[in-house]
Amino acid sequence: MIALIRYTFATVLHTQRYLAPLLLFMGLMGVLTVNGTGPLPPAYASSAGALFVSSTWLTMAVMSLDDPPQRAIVVITAGGQSLRVLLAAIGTVLLSCLVLMAFGLFFPLWMGDYLVTAADLLLGIEAQLTCALVGIAIGVLCSRLVFKRQGYALVAALALMTGALFVKGAPPVNRLFTLMSTTPDATKLLAPAGAMLAVSAMILAGFTAATHFVAGRRE
Repeated sequence: MIALIRYTFATVLHTQRYLAPLLLFMGLMGVLTVNGTGPLPPAYASSAGALFVSSTWLTMAVMSLDDPPQRAIVVITAGGQSLRVLLAAIGTVLLSCLVLMAFGLFFPLWMGDYLVTAADLLLGIEAQLTCALVGIAIGVLCSRLVFKRQGYALVAALALMTGALFVKGAPPVNRLFTLMSTTPDATKLLAPAGAMLAVSAMILAGFTAATHFVAGRRE
């Protein structure tokens, strides 16, 4: 698995597929979190939203690195276990998101004027990880493994992202953002945010299983 992740990282760096999602994340962070004041939960909701959009794009880019012949070679090299190749791609994106999470955690503190507590930082981690997992899940389901035509994949990804962001009360993304925008006390949000994190992990597991099933039938 480590070798597959290293291979995926090397391919991403060589093809520079990470640049557009990275620039999008930086741009959203600059627009949404600069010169903020007051309680930190709304600022971390903005950071999580930026990571949600960027992780979806990054996942779709990573999942489309190899064309079908090259992917077949990679699967054979991995012992014929296509699930390992899929999990390596997800692991690569998740590790990349962890780096972005660190930036999203401290950039608002640097550019704004906030009173920071340990609960605020923990909430920021939970919120960003929740959105990263959901973004990765959408990116996996809307990848080339499921949609042969990239136009259809883009439309599906936009529809799922829009639903996750704007359907009122929908867990985990909209529900989490609603709580963070209306409750300034981070301590009260830790338990609900933890529950949303668990939901996002289940969504990723379900979407990964569905993608593996569809890809397996095609291969």
